[in-house]
Amino acid sequence: MKENDIIFGAHAIIEALKAGKEFNKILIDKTVKNAFTGEIRNLAKELNVIIQYVPTEKINSISRKNHQGFIAFISPVTYHKLADVVVNTYEQGKTPLILILDRITDVRNFGSIARSCECMGVNAIVVPTRGAALINADAIKTSSGALHTIPVCREENLKEALKFLADSGIQLVGCTEKTEQMIYDIDFAVPTAIVLGSEEDGISPEYLRLCNAKAKIPMIGDIESLNVAVSAGVILYEVRRQRQGE
Repeated sequence: MKENDIIFGAHAIIEALKAGKEFNKILIDKTVKNAFTGEIRNLAKELNVIIQYVPTEKINSISRKNHQGFIAFISPVTYHKLADVVVNTYEQGKTPLILILDRITDVRNFGSIARSCECMGVNAIVVPTRGAALINADAIKTSSGALHTIPVCREENLKEALKFLADSGIQLVGCTEKTEQMIYDIDFAVPTAIVLGSEEDGISPEYLRLCNAKAKIPMIGDIESLNVAVSAGVILYEVRRQRQGE
């Protein structure tokens, strides 16, 4: 984590919240209880900023500066509203292509996925508010700057986001090994949102049930699965192949 990704101390965090800065999350020492705690909590709630109450050791492991028990991680990007992205994409006469990441927590994987998304014409990346990789300097570097250009939408409720996309005429395709259908069997020429899950256990069952189609990447080797960033590149290439006449 780079120093310019972090704000230390209650006053600095309060001022940044009031200034409308984009936050990844705020850590508060759970032993600290004062007026600052309440003010930060209220401001964060208004702005839908994540707060985590952690042990003193966690705070000190990040920095020994005079943090007063408060550390905030600033986002280097501005988050977009999913509804705005979908509406704008349709208004521009484009066929929506959205990538949804369910619990992708590795920063470099996330940055690599963002780079592929930018190259392959993805309109937005959707991530959950909790359980997602932080967008920090490492993510920006791995993305080769793509995270400064491609919209990222952070959703409190990923299930509702999926339902919104379905209601907007966008098919939901889950990239999973739990199917016999290959990615080449899917019609990606229509408005599409692709769901990718964590490397540990794939897409959450409740999200997979919402998918209109499931598809896997054909493989002949002994290793059962690809790295999620590689998987994203493969399936996005297939989308671009099918849409090459656009």
